[in-house]
Amino acid sequence: MNFYSAYLRTLFWKPQDAIVAMYWWCTGRKVRARNRLRMVVTQSLFAYQMWIDTTERKRDEAADAKAAMADWHLRPRISVILHRSAVANSDDVTRLLALLDAQTYPDWELIVVPVQDGGPVSDWGGDRVVTVAQCTLDTAEALALGIEQASGAYILPLPGDTVLPARALFRYVEALQSAPDASVLYGDHDQIDARGHRSVPWFKPRWNAEMFLAQDYLSAACIIRTDAARRALPIAPELAKAASYALLLGVTAQDHAQILHVPHVQSHTRRVLGPHNQAARLAAVTAHLAKRGAAVTAGPFGTLAVAWPLPDDLPLVSIIVPTRDHAKLLCACLTSLLNATAYHPYEVLIVDNGSVEPETLTYLARMAHDPRVRVLPYDRPYNYSAINNFAAAHATGAYLCLLNNDTEVLDGGWLTELMRQAVRPEVGAAGAKLLYGDGTIQHAGVVVGLGEAAGHAHRFQRGDDPGYFAQAHVTHYASAVTAACLVVSRAKFDAVGGLDEVGLQIAFNDVDLCLRLEQAGWRNVYVPQAVLVHHESKSRGKDFARAHIERYRRELAVLQERWGTRAYSDPLHHPQLDRSSESYTLRL
Repeated sequence: MNFYSAYLRTLFWKPQDAIVAMYWWCTGRKVRARNRLRMVVTQSLFAYQMWIDTTERKRDEAADAKAAMADWHLRPRISVILHRSAVANSDDVTRLLALLDAQTYPDWELIVVPVQDGGPVSDWGGDRVVTVAQCTLDTAEALALGIEQASGAYILPLPGDTVLPARALFRYVEALQSAPDASVLYGDHDQIDARGHRSVPWFKPRWNAEMFLAQDYLSAACIIRTDAARRALPIAPELAKAASYALLLGVTAQDHAQILHVPHVQSHTRRVLGPHNQAARLAAVTAHLAKRGAAVTAGPFGTLAVAWPLPDDLPLVSIIVPTRDHAKLLCACLTSLLNATAYHPYEVLIVDNGSVEPETLTYLARMAHDPRVRVLPYDRPYNYSAINNFAAAHATGAYLCLLNNDTEVLDGGWLTELMRQAVRPEVGAAGAKLLYGDGTIQHAGVVVGLGEAAGHAHRFQRGDDPGYFAQAHVTHYASAVTAACLVVSRAKFDAVGGLDEVGLQIAFNDVDLCLRLEQAGWRNVYVPQAVLVHHESKSRGKDFARAHIERYRRELAVLQERWGTRAYSDPLHHPQLDRSSESYTLRL
């Protein structure tokens, strides 16, 4: 959409912003004018319709599906599985068949599993409609019967409240051309009403196994390799209300499973988007993890929380707190830490980087008498990376917790929750949820590539707000987490060389550390069950202050050159989301 169209739309919704933008436009400040309108439009009620008009439809018009399919080397049949109870009457049947007949990709069949006393299916017509001989009221058994009957290489379990766009099957098979061994392919989806109006798009992350345990973001729009689905059977009858989710848990856990995100809107649902069937999903994940010793509980906003087991002999954690003066800030941090932390054993290493205030020196002398605390003098110029590497060399713990002196513990289980993740062999760094003093989110994982560098996901979201599909409230793999509160195995920290004290002395060193951990084969995890308050940068100051800006620019250049963050595509961030926003807004 061009500037004038956006201006007219905005004029009736936010007239003051529209007039300011037009003034800037007419006075030659066109970049500023566009940015002002973009900020308003992405928060508007019509933003998604604008995206459909300017992005989706234009993209679809440019695709010549028939010509593309002529060059395909792979054209698998897709078996669409429907339990007869999912459609209420003949009108639903007619609509369903019309949607399938409208598919751009032609090689599909519809598998209908009848329900007892559910009405005839003989009038469903067409040589591509297959009716299973056995009737069932059990949706788990219905899915299994459909899978066994399927002749296609892939199955598509179809919820009764779901509408497939005409290019859905085409997009899946198009993606298969470059990933022929994929076990599951899933897409994005949105909500549709009776008039066909679409809203609430869920532009999803790439495959994230930890997130999938917390919320089902696959089953509403996915196809599953038939042989992989058969290996995942049977589905327990008690999991019938989450049968597709239970099936996907089994498929995605198979050896060498490949799960591929197709970044297009692949289905429209008539139900309100968001979590549902929480109890059924909880039962499915509990059964799935039964042999791994994990406890599963209900989380906020319909999500689930997995508590991974800790070893019987809990390892020592060395908590590293760099500081310089600001005695009240340090006192608040240590008082909350020492009084509230339920995890034991731990030691606290206070790294004093040249404090001179009498109040601070008196407090440090007093804290040195606490058997849990050691004070390490560090009398060199401020270098956050070097300070933490210095403390790590003096630590006796098998795990390191990097903790800012401007944080406060809110719940005694914070370190326990971080350690549940950090002790897992596949995990690199585990990071906490950090809140501002007003309760809004300061850190819920780091998205690499935001602002051509890295940004904190969901910043400024209210702590009690579900936000973007509850992603700030679920444990998930993240490209990076902040060193304001981060736990990592000392062996893994040492294996990647610790923090970069030469090129990244102050900014982006935590992002760099996490990316090197990922490069070495470990996954970083955001842990929302560990919650602290972060009074951001009160001790060291702001990166954009005049005294720091040149140093910040040098370190930004190091990050951008080393990791290519100007064009970095973070697995947690969709290409249709705005790379300049930490709030998960549409790219317009």
